[in-house]
Amino acid sequence: MYDLHTLGWSSFQQLCHSLARESLGQTVQSFQDSGDGGRDGAFQGTWKADGRDDLSGSFVLQCKFTSRSGHLLKVSDLTDEVEKVKKLVANGVCDSYVLMTNAGLSGTKEVEIKKLFLNAGVARVLVLGNTWITQQIRENKRLRMMVPRVYGLGDLSQILDERAYSQARAILESMREDLAKVVRTDAYKKAADALDKHGFVLLIGEPAAGKTTIASMLAVAALDQWKAPLLKLDDPSKVVDRWNPDEPSQFFWIDDAFGTTQYEDFLARGWNRVLPQIKPMLRKGAKIVMTSRDYIYNRARPDLKESDFPLLKESQVVIDVHALSAHERRQILYNHLKLGKQPRSFRTEIKPFLDSVADHPRFVPETARRLADPLFTSNLFIEPHYIDHFVEKREQLLQEVLRGLDGSSKAALGLIYMRNDGLASPIELQPSEADALLRLGSDLGRCVAALDALSGSLVLHTHASGDAVWRFKHPTVGDAYAEILVENPEHLGIYVSGSAPERLVNRITCGEVGIEKAVAVPRALFPMVLDKLERIGADRPHKAEWRLAFAAQRKLQDFLARRCSKEFLALYLEKHPEILGQVSTPGLMLSAASEVRLASRLHEFGLLPEDHRAKFVETVGDYAAEGLDTDALASKTIRALFTAAEYGALVQRVRAELLPRLDCVRCEHQSNRPSDSPADEHMYELTSSFENLRQCFAADAEALKIIDRETERANEWIADNSTPEMERTPRLLGPVNAFGSSGSSRSVFDDIDADDGPEPT
Repeated sequence: MYDLHTLGWSSFQQLCHSLARESLGQTVQSFQDSGDGGRDGAFQGTWKADGRDDLSGSFVLQCKFTSRSGHLLKVSDLTDEVEKVKKLVANGVCDSYVLMTNAGLSGTKEVEIKKLFLNAGVARVLVLGNTWITQQIRENKRLRMMVPRVYGLGDLSQILDERAYSQARAILESMREDLAKVVRTDAYKKAADALDKHGFVLLIGEPAAGKTTIASMLAVAALDQWKAPLLKLDDPSKVVDRWNPDEPSQFFWIDDAFGTTQYEDFLARGWNRVLPQIKPMLRKGAKIVMTSRDYIYNRARPDLKESDFPLLKESQVVIDVHALSAHERRQILYNHLKLGKQPRSFRTEIKPFLDSVADHPRFVPETARRLADPLFTSNLFIEPHYIDHFVEKREQLLQEVLRGLDGSSKAALGLIYMRNDGLASPIELQPSEADALLRLGSDLGRCVAALDALSGSLVLHTHASGDAVWRFKHPTVGDAYAEILVENPEHLGIYVSGSAPERLVNRITCGEVGIEKAVAVPRALFPMVLDKLERIGADRPHKAEWRLAFAAQRKLQDFLARRCSKEFLALYLEKHPEILGQVSTPGLMLSAASEVRLASRLHEFGLLPEDHRAKFVETVGDYAAEGLDTDALASKTIRALFTAAEYGALVQRVRAELLPRLDCVRCEHQSNRPSDSPADEHMYELTSSFENLRQCFAADAEALKIIDRETERANEWIADNSTPEMERTPRLLGPVNAFGSSGSSRSVFDDIDADDGPEPT
C-alpha cells in the first residue's frame, strides 16, 4: 500500500487528474474552480468512452481526500456532496459522477454510496477507492513517472524486480524520505525530455535549488521503466570503466560533476578525456545525468571542450532548476512540512505565513527542508519579521545552528569536511585525524554517536561509487562549516594539521585567490601547508611507483597553479627551485598538463625566469611543428607565454614544416591504433589537432585546403574502421507534462495541520 494520506488535498487532486488520463484513458477538458459551485476540486467536461467505462456526457470528477491513515469512507462523509450534486444535476452539468478517494472502501459502502448519488439524479456513478488507486500505481509505470512522489510513499521492492531493486537499494534507500516530498516541476519535465532526446542531461542551479532531487527522480523512473542498472559515481573515469556495451540501459548519475562546493579542474580535464567514449555510450542506449552548481559550472566551462561534446552547451539540457513556479514552491513547502518532523502545533502556528514564505525571492527547496526540521527552528519566533529573516538569511542561520552544536557534533562534521564530504563508513581514523579530534575535545566513539544523532538533519549515511560514506545532508552544510573554520585560527590550524594532504589541497587556498567556498589559509599557517605538501602521495593510492609519482606531481602542480597566492608560490620556489625545470618541459596532451597551468601562473606573477620561459616556448613549439600536439597554436593559456614575435615565428614554422607532411602524420597515427581501441576514440586527439590548425590558419585558403583534405580522409578512415552498431529500440521515458496550478482558490496549505492519525473508534 502507499501512504496516500500524506499527499495533501492538492497533490491528491493532481494524482486523480493523472489517473483519469493514464488509467481510464479519458481527458479532463476543464477544471472548475471550487469557489462558486462549492465543488471542492471538481473536474467538469465530457469524456469519450474507451470501452471500459461508459462515461459519455457531462460529468463531475470529485476528489475526496482524507489525511487520516486507515480511514474508511462512510456515507455520512458525503452528506454535503449530495446536496451539491442535486444542484449540478438540476443545472444539466452532471450526467455522470466519478468519486475518487484515498480512503478505504468496502463493497457494502460502495453500493450504498452509488445508491446515494443515483437517488440525487445522477445517471451513472463510479466510485474508486484506495485499493483501486494503489493497484493503478503498481501496474502503471508511466503513471508512477508522472507522479514521482509515489516512489517515496511505498516499498520500492513492490514495483521493482529483485535485480533492479538490489542495485538501487543502497543508493536510494537513504533518499526515501526525500522522494516522498518531491514535486514534479517544469524542470523535471525538461530534464526527462532531454534524457529522451539526447540520453544526457546536465542540471545546473544555485546551491539548494533541487538538482539532486530531480536526478534521483530520473534515476528511480529509469529503474522502474527500463530496469536500468543504476550507477552513482563521483569520477569521470569510472563512467567508462563501469560501462557495459552489452547492457544498453545503464543509467549513470554523477552528482557535482565538477566539484562539490568548489571547482575542481582535474574533474573537468577528466571529462575532456572521456568525452570521446561517452558519445558511443549514448548512441548505444546509456543514459547520463550530471549535476553542478551554477558558479562551479561557469568556472568549468572554459576548461571543457564543448565543441567536442555539443550537448554540454545546448540550452535544452542545461537546466536552471531554480526557476520554480508559485504553485511548485507551495507544493514543495507543503510536502516538506507535512512529512517533516515538526509537531502539529508548529504547523498550525506557522500556517498563516506559508504563502509568503513560498513567495519569498530567496526561497529554495532547502528552505522548506529546514523549516520542516526542529533543529533549524528551535529559536524561531513565529512572526512575519523573523520568518522573513529565516528565509532571507539562510546561510547565516545555518552557521548559527552549527555554532550551537556540542563539541563532538562539531568534530564529527569536521571529520566529514576533512574527508572532502566523503567519510568512509565504518570510520577508520588516520593518526593526524585522531590528534585533531583530541584537540577538539572529542574522540571517535563520541563522533560516531554524534553522526547518528545528526543523521537526517545535517548528515546522511549513503553510498558513492559503491562505498558506504557519511556525507553532509546538503553541500550548504559544508559551505557553512568552512565559514566557521576561518573564524577561529586554532580550529583552522587543527583542520590543516588533521587533513590528509590529498584532501587538503582540494579544500584550501593559500591566501585569497578568488575561489568561492574555499578555506583561505592565512600567512601564519603557510609553513604548515608547505610541510603538508611534502607528504602528497605518501598514502600510496597506486601500486605502481611511476603512477604514484605522476599522480602526486599532478595534484601538487594543480594546487600551486590554482590555489596559491604569489607570496606562497615565492616561498615554495625558494624551497623547491627544481619545479621550474618541470614546468618548462611539459609532456604531451598539453590541454590536460598541469605543468602548463603552473607555468602560466608563475609567468603571470613574474616568478618564471626568462630562461625557463624560453625553454617552455621551445618545447611546446617543437610539439606543434612535429604534429605531436598543436595546442600551442590555439590555447590562450599557452600563447600568453609567447612574445608576439615568437608566436609569429611558430605559425610560419608550422606552415612550412607540418602542413606539407600532414598526410604522413595522419597515416602514422592511423597505423598506431591499438587493436582494442575504437576508431573514433583513437583519432580523437588527431582530429582535435586538425581543429587547432583550422583556427590558426582560418585566413589562409591554401592551408585550409590541406587541413580539410586530411580531416576528410581521417573521417573516412574512421568510418571504414568502425564496427556497425546494432539497431536498438530507443528507451524513452515518454512525454511528461508538468503540473500547473490547480486553479482553485483554496490554499494548498489548508490541511497542513490536519490530523493524520488513524480514524478514532
